[in-house]
Amino acid sequence: MFSLALVGSRIVHKFSYRLAISCKLCDQPFHGDHVENGFEFYEEPLRRMWDQSDYDVIRNKGHSSLEDENYNQKHFSLRQGFLESVKIDAERVFEVLRQDGPGVDSRLVLNELDVRPSGLLVRQVLSDILKNISCENKTRCAKLAYKFFVWCSQQQSYQHTTDSYHLIMKIFAESEEFKAMWRLVDEMNEKGIPATARTFRILICTCGELGFAKKVVERFLKSNMFHYRPFKHSYNAILHCLLNLKQYKLIEWVHQQMLLEGLPSDILTYNIVMYAKYRLGKLDQLHRLLDEMGRNGFSPDFYTYNILLHVLGKGDKPLAALNLLNHMTEMGIEPTVLHFTTLIDGLSRAGNVDACKYFFDEMIKNGCMPDVVAYTVMITGYVVAGEIEKAQEMFHEMISKEQIPNVFTYNSMIHGLCVAGKFDEACSMLMEMEAKGCNPNFVVYSSLLSSLRKAKKHAEAHDVMERMMEKGKYAHLLSRFNGHKR
Repeated sequence: MFSLALVGSRIVHKFSYRLAISCKLCDQPFHGDHVENGFEFYEEPLRRMWDQSDYDVIRNKGHSSLEDENYNQKHFSLRQGFLESVKIDAERVFEVLRQDGPGVDSRLVLNELDVRPSGLLVRQVLSDILKNISCENKTRCAKLAYKFFVWCSQQQSYQHTTDSYHLIMKIFAESEEFKAMWRLVDEMNEKGIPATARTFRILICTCGELGFAKKVVERFLKSNMFHYRPFKHSYNAILHCLLNLKQYKLIEWVHQQMLLEGLPSDILTYNIVMYAKYRLGKLDQLHRLLDEMGRNGFSPDFYTYNILLHVLGKGDKPLAALNLLNHMTEMGIEPTVLHFTTLIDGLSRAGNVDACKYFFDEMIKNGCMPDVVAYTVMITGYVVAGEIEKAQEMFHEMISKEQIPNVFTYNSMIHGLCVAGKFDEACSMLMEMEAKGCNPNFVVYSSLLSSLRKAKKHAEAHDVMERMMEKGKYAHLLSRFNGHKR
């Protein structure tokens, strides 16, 4: 039972720290008998201060929206010309690098090209190299990229940016030149170029697979160059990165280090660590953190409630969830579509489709109109429960409400129709999906093909594979479905 004693009169603004919760649509396979519905709540990065493009800077500083349109057209034309020029220069540079070898020093040839390095040129060339990396040429690509990188840094009036370092680091990562990646970080520190959350992400994604994730975190915690604005301190920035990377055990460890340093937790810290505890199945520790948060003067915010609703839903506690929704309203935080969908998703995973439908109706009564994700969560719940007719009713209702089905919606429906033995309808829905411009992903194709194969519908499976080949989709994965022949 959740302790709500911490919820006092002081309300933290519902979007404390401008936290945003999103519905993440990503390719996910089936997990057991559960079809992924495309709904996943997670911590969005804090609002970043994006650098404006050159065009925006010039436009905003020099011209109002009432100025003559001819200037904008002229400026656009000049910018297009500049971009085309950069693209041509990048192609020339790339060609020179490809010829590097015995008897050809690419640096000398580059000097003769009369090409001036710029941020755009460096990005284009390094991106081209990154796209061309393969198992056979990875060492050569890393050497050529670094040779070009060094050559640029030696040219007058040019200095590499953080983005440039990130690109060369990604090339080293793809080329498995891990020590070289760390040398780049040292170089950034020496030159006063701040390491950002992106730097951290590239390193931990690479080194995490090698079992060195904790060492990466330790190094960043000790670094004075970690650019952690607008977070309160670097610990929160690192916790935030780890959350997006689903490194829940590391979140626990970093939080412990933070406490050892005597740094106080804020609402962002509590939310991230509580979510990690939930994902690790440590609900007793989540409860203790919730109580501690209240004792330290922090009230639940928009995101805290979202976590609690999902926990209650997945724990199949609809009455407690209803009480929490009512409490939110009393405290001045109106439940949103996201809160209801989070709860329904949890209840769906618990197999309580009756409670899902109840809260779906409550959502509408509260003036929250279901979106495509809410409908898809409901449809998936019915499919997993084997109630395909109700799933079809919900599918038709969503279309009547002008909510356009996405790839997850179609995937759930196709999977449900196959389970119900309605293979003709499943194949028809695939064609409908394609006709409406919703491109099937590999999960959709593989789900349908696997179902047809199990039912010994080899002719239908062959037709689906033909469609995949005609559209040039996932041809490299078709070998997984050998045996689908007429």
